[in-house]
Parts: sequence; structure tokens; C-alpha cells
Amino acid sequence: MIDRREVEHVAWLARLELTEEEKEKFSRQLGRILEHAERIKSVDTTGVEPTSHVLPLKNVMRADVVRPGLTQEEALSNAPRRESGYFVVPRII
Repeated sequence: MIDRREVEHVAWLARLELTEEEKEKFSRQLGRILEHAERIKSVDTTGVEPTSHVLPLKNVMRADVVRPGLTQEEALSNAPRRESGYFVVPRII
């Protein structure tokens, strides 16, 4: 079980202001999380290969191939305003 002091310390590190009820609630919740982690530690994982996901996933990315891009004229074709080959946007102060 995590005591109230530890919850207050973590909240201070995270710059969180907690009410008294929240401190009690998080103390109980964090305690249950740590109890569960302890139970998981007791599981025999001998022969189990480490994985990053429970399903055998494969990254589905296309090959990085150089292709022609837009010309300057094509890129500016729908611009409401342009000047000297650039987009003109409203000034923001």
C-alpha cells in the first residue's frame, strides 16, 4: 500500500494540487496497481520470449522512394493570395 506521504510527493513532482479525497483515492488505487504488479512478478515466464505486443504485428510501411513533388506554381495554384512565389498570409501580432 502506498501511504499518503508518497502520493503527496508524486503529486508535488507532477505539480498537481490534490484534494484530501483525491489523496485517499489515489493512495488506494496506486496500492492496488502495485499489488497487481507484484502478482505479475510471481508468474513463471521461463521460455517466454519478450514481446512488445501480444499479437505478432508487422509494420506495414511502404518503401521510401523518391518521387517528384509539386512545382511551385502547382503548390500556389489555390492560394487566395500570393506574392513573388510565396503564400501571403495575414500578419499575426
